[in-house]
Amino acid sequence: MIPRMPRWQSYVATTTQPMFTPEQCKMIIDAGHQCKPEQAKVGGGEEGKYDTKKRVTTISWIPFDKLPQMYKVIENQLSIINLNHFYFDGVSLTEPAQFTEYPKTGFYDWHMDLNAFGQDGQNPIRKISMTCLLSDPSEFKGGDLLFSDMGDNKPLQLKQGQAIFFASFLRHKVAPVKKGIRRSLVMWFGGPPFK
Repeated sequence: MIPRMPRWQSYVATTTQPMFTPEQCKMIIDAGHQCKPEQAKVGGGEEGKYDTKKRVTTISWIPFDKLPQMYKVIENQLSIINLNHFYFDGVSLTEPAQFTEYPKTGFYDWHMDLNAFGQDGQNPIRKISMTCLLSDPSEFKGGDLLFSDMGDNKPLQLKQGQAIFFASFLRHKVAPVKKGIRRSLVMWFGGPPFK
């Protein structure tokens, strides 16, 4: 017998409404600006390297204790999304949030958010990724989040404060920003290895 995925299961899910108000998005942006900025690397961890042919963006890490209410909202949404769409085993919040700014011409080429052996070779491994749009969509052009496995590859239009959760093993990219600055909050949720 060949096991089949349940018909209700999906690997990409957006929140039906924004998780954060414009005021809360500004608060998150301000918190991101208060944290140490760095040029984003490709490959992650200590082995990561700068590669402007693959990725041009500035990031900072928001500690768990800086915005505890934000983390609580995201954790609650993760529980709902995982139960209704992914049903991945043992998923929880395992890494601090990454605040990202894509300037004009900023982008991140095709990649997956995998860390097959977890952080530092330990569990948990990344299972679900999340991107929450912090900018008002009228503040920038381009910067679309695209998935290679979505057929027509139409960009998903997010509202300010709205989030998309997706399986970390899906190939995706952020297309070049043509105007303005695209600001987002990126998170990963891990658990034991897939069975």
